[in-house]
Amino acid sequence: MFFKSLFKPNPYEAKLNPFKVDIHSHILPGIDDGAQTLKQSIELIRQFHLLGYTKLIATPHIISDFYPNNREIILEKLYTVKQVLKQEEINISLEAGAEYYVDMHFLNLIEDKNLLTFRKHYVLFETSCITKPLILEEIISNLLKKGYIPVMAHPERYNYLNNNIENYKRLKALGVLFQVNAKSLYSKSKSTSNIAHQLIKYGLVDFIGSDAHRIRDIKRLEHFLKSRTCKKMLKLNTIKNNL
Repeated sequence: MFFKSLFKPNPYEAKLNPFKVDIHSHILPGIDDGAQTLKQSIELIRQFHLLGYTKLIATPHIISDFYPNNREIILEKLYTVKQVLKQEEINISLEAGAEYYVDMHFLNLIEDKNLLTFRKHYVLFETSCITKPLILEEIISNLLKKGYIPVMAHPERYNYLNNNIENYKRLKALGVLFQVNAKSLYSKSKSTSNIAHQLIKYGLVDFIGSDAHRIRDIKRLEHFLKSRTCKKMLKLNTIKNNL
């Protein structure tokens, strides 16, 4: 085969994975800060497969000033990767959504109903980590009015929420779902790690995601899947990855 794996499979560990779907990854090559080459993309996907995943939702950044991706660019990359997966006989389903940055461009895309979604209606979005967007509530409201389900990527990373669990509960009350990054649980930032654990404790997590950009992110994901924290999350939260 053209792409040779760097790691050997461990069927036993794959069976221990309670999740079959990852909804947040940057595995399409050369269009954002994730995989830069087709070879890197295939190696990342192979590692997901070895961990027992059967479906991946690739979510490239769409940030108008930095990563001006659109539906056509993303779907073209998706097609290319899927063709190689078929050639390499890697039996995993691959789909594409996007990770939308909250700005006026995103607001316009919502109005035009021109969004890349997963499960038809779910939309993954992110914001500045430091400053709350003035249009955040408007974005959430417009998504809901258009029939979308807003999913906030890595809410544990947003400093403007002040590590205050009540601020997260307010967002949930507005209709926002939360996708926590597995790697955040092992972040060097104590505040990020702490709030990720708090979200689990209070049952506020809807999705767990890899946010995979590099092989090291898959290693952190593997560590999480074996952890007591993973079992705690499943016990205290209704996780929708496999639905």
